[in-house]
Amino acid sequence: MSSNTGRGLQPNVLGTFDTIVMAVAGSAPAYSLAATTAVLVGAVGLAGPAALLYCAIPMLGIVLAFGRLGRIDVNAGASYSWVGRTLHPCLGFLSGWALVVSATIFMVAGSLPAGAMTLALFDPGLADNTGLAALVGAGWFLVMLLVVLGGARLTVRAQLLMTGVEVLLLVLFLLAALLHKGSAAAFDWSWLGFSHFDGASGFASGALVAAFYYWGWDVTSNLSEETRNSRRTAGVASLVGVGVVLLLFVAFTVAVNTILTSEQIRAGSGNVLGVLGDEIWPGVGGKLLIIAVMLSTVATLETTLIQVTRSLFAMGRDRTMPSALGTVHERWNTPWVAIAVVGAVALVMLFAATALGSVGDVLSDAVNAISLQIAVYYGLAGIAAVAAYRSMVLTSVKNFVLGGAWPLLGSAFMFWIFFESLGELSTASLVIGLGGLAAGVVPMLWYWRQGSTYYRPAKLDAARAIEAEAAYSGSASTRHDGPRDAMATDF
Repeated sequence: MSSNTGRGLQPNVLGTFDTIVMAVAGSAPAYSLAATTAVLVGAVGLAGPAALLYCAIPMLGIVLAFGRLGRIDVNAGASYSWVGRTLHPCLGFLSGWALVVSATIFMVAGSLPAGAMTLALFDPGLADNTGLAALVGAGWFLVMLLVVLGGARLTVRAQLLMTGVEVLLLVLFLLAALLHKGSAAAFDWSWLGFSHFDGASGFASGALVAAFYYWGWDVTSNLSEETRNSRRTAGVASLVGVGVVLLLFVAFTVAVNTILTSEQIRAGSGNVLGVLGDEIWPGVGGKLLIIAVMLSTVATLETTLIQVTRSLFAMGRDRTMPSALGTVHERWNTPWVAIAVVGAVALVMLFAATALGSVGDVLSDAVNAISLQIAVYYGLAGIAAVAAYRSMVLTSVKNFVLGGAWPLLGSAFMFWIFFESLGELSTASLVIGLGGLAAGVVPMLWYWRQGSTYYRPAKLDAARAIEAEAAYSGSASTRHDGPRDAMATDF
């Protein structure tokens, strides 16, 4: 197999629309609703729509942070690079490690429902067979592994098909839900308020689960080295993607409150969307929404594979993890070693997880564990954005709000829900979530002692970076597919 250890990723493969599709697919609306609604209802009851709505406000602050950081440092490692160059390399490494661990755990949390949904299409009774679901899910996972190995162009074509059908089915059922006469409860505006939360800790529990719903839009940043004009495209695509999934999440959670009883939601467990589909359109509806969830799950397995393998590629390139991870396939321009390693580890974890219990049990623990790790690396990115733009924050009201206050609010919110929810989580969630983070200290210290240049970074300063970019643009060719996109960002 021919390969090289250069920078290697193929530039200018994705356009703006492609990147928006990747952002929506990363958040996986149908999968998130099917797999996580029971967990959300268990945490906050009827306040599910409010948790999703209020979590979106600080989440948008993190989206702004990613967009602004991506403008001044194009790097497949995203927060791993940004946090390391603004706050401290150790925090940067742990930020990247949090993404790697959460994404690897998600291979289990995504593959199991993909298998269960596929089985449910043929026989609903088979969906509860954890071992069989793991086997079929492993098949889907391997298919996505091969697609990601085939390169960014093949990946986005597969995404356009899967996410297009998924969103079309979701919109169709939203319209049908509006015409359906609810059997569980009448719509109440209080569902969008704070009255249904059980105090601050109850709100934090709901917000932690809501963070998992939105997670994944930042795949646009990990694809930045493969995106045309990515300094602006990645940030815009993330904003549009989060806006689209916010509307879908809140609308469907309201529909669940209206149409399904708490008993139906609990019984539905990891397939709440299928139960909702059967209520709206008996016989056919459940099958159609199961197809939507299956496509969404497979699509988000693909985007999560991109995130974790691009992050590992950046780490291998920087020698903060084994340098082989930075190896790129000469023909496909993909980090094939990182893809192979993640594939092997995820498959072992997938079959080990079948010993933990039902699909629903595994999902609940995995969602909460992943949410802890998401809160860490999103929170660090918010602070990094303010640090990078610190000399510009007070130059205008716009810079103060979009570059300072909002990202800082997002960061504070992420760390608040992290600490506030610790007392509410199961032992399994805490061991997986915190233990996974702590494990990163070992490779961090090892490669620090090996002398990786990552631990002696060129500091990231927005004012200097933008000034240098403007000077470079004025003297270089105006073509976007030429040297400008390959410009070094270590100003």
